[in-house]
Amino acid sequence: MKPLPLPRRRTPVMFSRPVELFAVLGLISLLTFSPDEMILSDDSVPVADEQTDETTTERELFTGKVVLLKDALAERDLRVAEEMADQAVLETPEGDLIPILADWRGRAFFQDERLRDRKVELVAYRREHLPYLQVLMVFTFDEDGTRQYTDYWCDVCSIPMYEIKACECCQGDIRLRFQPQDLPNYLHLSDSTE
Repeated sequence: MKPLPLPRRRTPVMFSRPVELFAVLGLISLLTFSPDEMILSDDSVPVADEQTDETTTERELFTGKVVLLKDALAERDLRVAEEMADQAVLETPEGDLIPILADWRGRAFFQDERLRDRKVELVAYRREHLPYLQVLMVFTFDEDGTRQYTDYWCDVCSIPMYEIKACECCQGDIRLRFQPQDLPNYLHLSDSTE
């Protein structure tokens, strides 16, 4: 005796195409909210002239040298506790100390002493009400005074990185890389800064 064939399970037509599935899910979600929940209040609508987005913040050029805050304060006869030992700051030619945010780009100054105590130009944001410098591009200078774009590089994968760590692709070693390069055109610099 032959076994009975199992009935073929048929996918409903509306779920056979992803677009239709998402349309049904969207309709279901609309039906689960009351009309009052779907109306936006006036305070939930963003105001167009507020500068809340990173892209609306002006990118600027900051010059000086990056030092550790503890060392900079010691030169000014101020003693601080060890908790401030590793904070990197930009010391401007005028003597101002601007703390550097330890994010995806600024973190290299905390990790790599080769980037400190040398002349730098940093393309960065400085947000209102925050003292921190959010670094986007790092330029250092060689012995001849040539401006060089500075990052880290994996020779195997040919990809740039911005802090000391294993290559994100091959997990191999990376190296500090210097490339002669002009400042970006969007900075609109006067001739005196070039």
